[in-house]
Amino acid sequence: MRVLITGATGLVGRELTAALLQKNHQVNFLTTRASQRNTLAGAQGFLWDPSQNNIDSQCFEGVDVIIHLAGTSISIPWTSKNKKAILESRVETTRLLQKAYQKFSGGRCKKFITASAIGIYPSDSERLWVEEDSDQIKPHSFLQKVVAQWEGAVSELATDFSSIIHLRIGLVLSNQGGVFPTLKLPTQWGVGAAFGSGNQYQPWIHVDDVARAFVHAAEKLDQGIYNAVSPSPVTQNELIQQLGKKLKRPVFLPNIPAFVMRAVLGERSQLVLNSQRVSADRLVNSGFQFNYHSLEEALTDLIKK
Repeated sequence: MRVLITGATGLVGRELTAALLQKNHQVNFLTTRASQRNTLAGAQGFLWDPSQNNIDSQCFEGVDVIIHLAGTSISIPWTSKNKKAILESRVETTRLLQKAYQKFSGGRCKKFITASAIGIYPSDSERLWVEEDSDQIKPHSFLQKVVAQWEGAVSELATDFSSIIHLRIGLVLSNQGGVFPTLKLPTQWGVGAAFGSGNQYQPWIHVDDVARAFVHAAEKLDQGIYNAVSPSPVTQNELIQQLGKKLKRPVFLPNIPAFVMRAVLGERSQLVLNSQRVSADRLVNSGFQFNYHSLEEALTDLIKK
């Protein structure tokens, strides 16, 4: 199987590329930088420039599956300019892929898999589980609007692809980037603390399991939306306490109040204050097996590395 990946040089993309190559699949990837075309050993890089609607048509040759990961990080400050970039980097790149596919692919590839996010779900779930069909509400927050428009753009591909799969990703734990190093450093120094009440659920997933979930989708799944989160979500209090225990550091400071986080981060504070108890049942029932089912297993692996 040959797979075309966008966002292959990012946190999840690198793990995914390695996972596909390990299973003897072939990988093409798109990058906006000529200097990165040869940075993923064993994979073949092609240039694209979404801002100019340019793409190397050779990227589609022999491709069976497209996996779309590209998108500006939601961790940057949510200025009006950055909000536009966050949205357009997802919606417009999807539309460029569709146009290029229609023009250059020859119609061979029929499966399109896209990264999505749990940000579409209601943000106040501390007891009830939310599942893939729990988002039937009108999007009102920035995150919900981004995911709704993102998935909407992908749904427009239904005329070209017989198989469309969305993986809604939770908090990715990795030593190579994302939130984990940011949480680990202060906890190592004995000043780790949770945010707000600390009772908000944090749906997390080990980066290795995210990559494997995409491989599973490419090899086994046919249609639909799947939550790419661990079956064992934890509250933020539990996350910080378990991290301190693994690092052999006490966690004794009081939680940072929600109003402080809102004053510092503004609207972006919802990234750490929202509570979403997200179910992984659909992914598990599809036959996927997690390597890191519990937070304790994930932290043990990350810290020993």
